[in-house]
Amino acid sequence: MPVQRGQIGRITFSWTSIPMLYAYVFYVVTSVLVVLVGYERFDILLNKSKKFDEYIYSIIFIIYLIPHFWVPFVGWGVAYEVCDYKNSWGTFQLHYYKITGKNLQFPLLSTLIIVISLGCLILAVVFLLTLSALLDGFTLYHTTAYLHIITMINMNCALWYINCRAIGNASTALAESFQNDIEHNCCAYIVAHYRVLWLSLSELLQKLGNAYARTYSTYSLFMMTNITVAVYGFTSEIVDHGIRFSFKEIGLLVDATYCLLLLFVFCDCSHQASLRISKKVRVSLMQVNLTTVDPATRKEIELFLTAIQMNPPKVSLKGYTVVNRELITAVQTTNSHTNV
Repeated sequence: MPVQRGQIGRITFSWTSIPMLYAYVFYVVTSVLVVLVGYERFDILLNKSKKFDEYIYSIIFIIYLIPHFWVPFVGWGVAYEVCDYKNSWGTFQLHYYKITGKNLQFPLLSTLIIVISLGCLILAVVFLLTLSALLDGFTLYHTTAYLHIITMINMNCALWYINCRAIGNASTALAESFQNDIEHNCCAYIVAHYRVLWLSLSELLQKLGNAYARTYSTYSLFMMTNITVAVYGFTSEIVDHGIRFSFKEIGLLVDATYCLLLLFVFCDCSHQASLRISKKVRVSLMQVNLTTVDPATRKEIELFLTAIQMNPPKVSLKGYTVVNRELITAVQTTNSHTNV
């Protein structure tokens, strides 16, 4: 995602910018490596794989190469929409400051980004070395073509987590500030302004899903496909040979568990962010004693509750799917039918 900071508070993208030129060069170099390793993987699949388990491993290794080739479509192709989403944060923070009189805080954000980024790289190295040790035909040379791909997959999950965490922090700060303000002075003016601010935050969550729709639609499909193939291979090994916990079985299980864990984090943090936006604010509104406020305030409270009901905060990938815990259930159901 070769976007960059332009003027203060603005994120920009250009097809001829320095980050984009770096992306071109890096993509070409890694493409050569991926094509070379991919050719060897296809040769193993078509000419050297004789056993069923060897076919499964070859398919999994080829699947892991696919994300490299969709980068221009799911990464660069949505850069303008991502810039619009990121710039919306500046507008929301300004509105938050005007209404609450406080700056919106994101505790330990810089530290979190550094730790997660290093963790993604280390996790990718450990994962690839584990597969190289457990699965036949996956040499250390082959891992060089997969390192940036696995790191990118991890980083996509981390990016989604950080975005959802930021929205969760904003929703908590908004709810706490709203609760404090209505405790001191519950009037129509305050409720109306917080309603507008809440709608802006809900729209920000929807923009997150729309901006990264291509990225995370393909991300989810990749994870589901990989989990299905790995689980199918693992269960087939058990059916044919019984539970032996051989290197092959453990390798397939590690692969399926790894992808399922990333998919769970992706879905769960979206679910949590959606809940946090509406839950605390709704509780604060429901706790207001309507008999003690004037008619204008009662009307604004009703409008606020109606806005929450009519505009449920949810992460939708441009209508293709809603990202929540039910997506995990769908994967489990698919794998159950596949195994049957």
